[in-house]
Amino acid sequence: MIIPFKQLPPETLQNLLEEYATRDGTDYGEREVSLVDKVSSLRRQLEDKTIVIWFEPGEESVNLILAEDIPKDGDH
Repeated sequence: MIIPFKQLPPETLQNLLEEYATRDGTDYGEREVSLVDKVSSLRRQLEDKTIVIWFEPGEESVNLILAEDIPKDGDH
């Protein structure tokens, strides 16, 4: 299920973006990128609808996924 990012309180959204940006396995290429830059990039991608916040009820997990990867039975 998609969670509209504009419906989240600003602090919650910021915490979610920071948590996602610092996860193990999150790859930003060979150059070092600051947390501020990572979060700014994620925020821009949410705003231009490249990525969405996805809640998986069965797993009770929240992830950022590419909009093109929304499951077919997903809630648009």
